[in-house]
Order: sequence, then C-alpha cells, then structure tokens
Amino acid sequence: MTTELQPLHGNQACALAAVAAGCRFFAGYPITPSSEIAEHMSHELPRVGGVFVQMEDEIGSLAACIGASFGGAKAMTATSGPGFSLMQENLGYAAMTETPCVIVNVMRGGPSTGMPTRPAQGDLMQARWGTHGDHPIIVLTPASVQEIYTETTRAFALSERFRVPVVVLYDQVVAQLLESIEVPPAEQSVAADRPWAAAGNGFQPYAETESLVPPMVRPGEGLRVHTTGLTHAPTGFPTQAPPVADRALKRLLEKIEKHRDVIDKSDAYRCEDAEIVIVACGITARAARRAVATLREEGVKAGLFRPLTMWPFPERAFRAATANARRVLVPELNAGQLILEVERLTAGRRPVAGLNRVDGEPLAPRQISDRVKELARHD
Repeated sequence: MTTELQPLHGNQACALAAVAAGCRFFAGYPITPSSEIAEHMSHELPRVGGVFVQMEDEIGSLAACIGASFGGAKAMTATSGPGFSLMQENLGYAAMTETPCVIVNVMRGGPSTGMPTRPAQGDLMQARWGTHGDHPIIVLTPASVQEIYTETTRAFALSERFRVPVVVLYDQVVAQLLESIEVPPAEQSVAADRPWAAAGNGFQPYAETESLVPPMVRPGEGLRVHTTGLTHAPTGFPTQAPPVADRALKRLLEKIEKHRDVIDKSDAYRCEDAEIVIVACGITARAARRAVATLREEGVKAGLFRPLTMWPFPERAFRAATANARRVLVPELNAGQLILEVERLTAGRRPVAGLNRVDGEPLAPRQISDRVKELARHD
C-alpha cells in the first residue's frame, strides 16, 4: 500500500501522529493556539480504545499523564506558554521518576498572557531549563506540518526508549498551517515500546543497566516499585548518601548523552561552502531557507543550519555546518535565546549576530537576507 497524501493542519497532524505512535491517553486543558490538538484527540482516541480527559488545569493535565504512563499507557498533553509554565514542577517529577510522556508546547507571544493568537519562539530556554535542578530532557522543534507528524512520532519513540519526558515545541504559524503531507498507512506505523522489567529475585526498579535506562515495571506483574520525586537509590527509596545521590543524578544525565547518535537530528542546507551560516528553527527557519536561496542567486554564500532536536543541541552537526563560515546569524522570534547556545558553541571563533522580532509577526525572508548582506559588508 502506498503512502497516503493528506491535507492537514499542524495541530491535527500532531494528534494523528500521536495516535499512530500508540498514544492511548490524553489529558489537557484548552489553550490557544494548541486547542485543536485536544479537540482532535477527543475524537480520535475513543476510536482506538483510548481515553481523553479534559482536566481542570495544566498542572493536573501533566499529573494525569504521568499517572497514566505509570499505568502502562503512552500519554500526551498539549499546551502553550502559560500552561507550560504551570507544568514545570510535574515535568521535573517525570524526569526524576523516569516516566515516559510527551508534552506539546505550541508557542505564542509572552510573557504572561501575551499574544495568544500570534507566533513567538520565546520558550526555547524554558523548554530546557524551566524546571528546577539538573534534569534530563529532549526537545524537538519541527518546522512544517510534515515534520510535526514525524517528530511527534519520534517523540514517543524517544520518550519510551529512554524513559524521559519529551517536549515537541513549535510556533503558532506552523501549528495552524495547512499543508499536504505523507501519512503512512496504519499497518506501517511502528509504535516504539519502553523497556519492560522481568520478574526475578533482587529486582531494583532504578538499577543501572548497560544502556543506563532501567526497565519499567508493567502494572500487575508482581514486582514491587517505590516511586518518589526525592533523590532515590536503585531501590527507589529516598537517599541522601552522597555517592549514591551523585550517581543517581549523573545517570539521568548520562543516559541522554550516551545516546546522542539516536537523539540528535538536524538539517544543513548549503552549508558546505557557506561564509555566513544562519541558525534558526520553526517558521523562522522556513523564511531563512528562502533567504538562502535568494542570497545564493545574488552571489552571497549563505547556508542554513536547522536543529530538529533543540535539546540536547546537535553540537557535532552544528560545528560541521559552520566549519567554513566567517559569521553566524541567528534570527528568532524572541529577544535572543537560541543565540546564547550558538555563542557558547562558537566560543569566539567567529562573530555571531542576532536578528530578533517580538511584535507578534514572523520574520520575512527579505529581513533575513538584508541582515545577511549587512553583515557581509563588514567582511
């Protein structure tokens, strides 16, 4: 059977991808511009025996998803900036207890209530550092309706495999964009599964394994589990013993670093000989790609590096894409967030410039190309 081409809005594609990936539980609270995800999940989940719950708020939404995940279900919630802020404590709990779950954040203008119907990219740093303490996190940043489908599917695969919360982060424009995308037939969908524990003597729910990902207990199979947000030993019970606490936290972080070859994903467009590399994500990256094409026609050697995995940032691919560049430009719909990571990785080896917009409108290709030409005049 051939792949089917369907016209879908971004948020609709997110819901369909989640169901195809095996999601059978969704808890959420309506919030612009992500509400369509909840609406579609309320229609799709009952058709496959799943459960949809509209919660009283975003705090309860992620809490319900964590509970459903511990009950054995693949679970997802969706929100926007204000709701994502409310979810931060539970996101940290999911990270500490290694509970697989997917959180979709459709970004809008902020802070506070901000501009609910306007695009922004102001949650990039919050997605990485929003909850307190050092914690593992994976954040994916699709830039098209097709990528919303594929990256939502990948979010479940990564979350289940590595027992970590995964955030799917995209802006309002992509969320409500209508594009024709390839949707694999249902029988071709491969739903990734988490590692399940087998019964045996001496079982420890957070024992260190070769992959650094402990197998999870399937409910009803007779294995005892103690779950707590406190720092815990391999037994699951709280500990303040420095060597045990040190290893417990480091394992959480190392399980992400150990598997960067699977987690990292990026796209480099015409970077091989680029003298100026643009680094962007979401709708801004689409404008940047058009700007690169125009600049090349005008004889300016520009390229685009686009992280699809925002966190952990694909450092090796970034360094390869900017190896021959004289300058780097970071356009983004915020006051300057992605640029901080780019500056860290370039470490002064080449100038890094920003291009920011915070008025609720996306950056246009011409604005980006004009800024590139302005920078090129300084070389």
